[in-house]
Amino acid sequence: MAPSDTLVLIPARLAATRLPNKPLADIGGRPMIVHVLLRAREADIGPVVVATDSSEIVDAVTAAGGRAVKTRADHPSGSDRIFEALNTVDPEGRYETVVNVQGDLPTLAPGDVAAALAPLADPAVDIATLAAEIRVEEERHNPNVVKVVGSPLAPDRLRALYFTRATAPFGEGPHYHHIGLYAYRRAALARFVALPPSPLERREKLEQLRALEAGMRIDVAIVDSVPLGVDTPDDLEAARRMLGDTPPPAPPPAHRSTQRR
Repeated sequence: MAPSDTLVLIPARLAATRLPNKPLADIGGRPMIVHVLLRAREADIGPVVVATDSSEIVDAVTAAGGRAVKTRADHPSGSDRIFEALNTVDPEGRYETVVNVQGDLPTLAPGDVAAALAPLADPAVDIATLAAEIRVEEERHNPNVVKVVGSPLAPDRLRALYFTRATAPFGEGPHYHHIGLYAYRRAALARFVALPPSPLERREKLEQLRALEAGMRIDVAIVDSVPLGVDTPDDLEAARRMLGDTPPPAPPPAHRSTQRR
């Protein structure tokens, strides 16, 4: 997929029950949302835009040299938020691929952002995502660690059959920790957000099951590590330890699309 065909969107909102205002939480002298912005830019797969309902987040991103767009405050999910932002940023439909990077992954490896695009080289794939093999036994049984069950297509790729908080599949063999980063074909994102929540989605509280229940194909790129998701004060302190107290370098120049307008 050519870089000029891809737009990276980072949904972010201030309202969070366990860690209020977390996109603006300071990590090494910069707001967390700026760390995520920098890592998404370092992936160098296309322009990066933050989608938010907060003027404070817009201001923080703009001050760091990034771009942010305001969206409605009543979106039920990040997917709905990025769909609104996509049509604001690109009403002409120039971008064929949309990468959704969660705004609470400050330790995300830039190479993993790029890896999410690889499955879309297959035209049969609607949505691509990431997973890493579980190496810690406790994670196999932790309902907060979402597992992906899939058919192996290659050593570094699965076709997703199910996502679950349970320990699955049964028997000997690896288990995979799902990483909530998605690359959508534009038409697949439009279809997905138009679907109502599905029965298994409601039961597992996993949005991606809506796509599988609707017959959409999700393939999974296997990567080496799981980024830290910041949901609690303890997670925030862990992120601060991992990233250190020194602010990261200034943001590189924004990616410019070479596609004709």
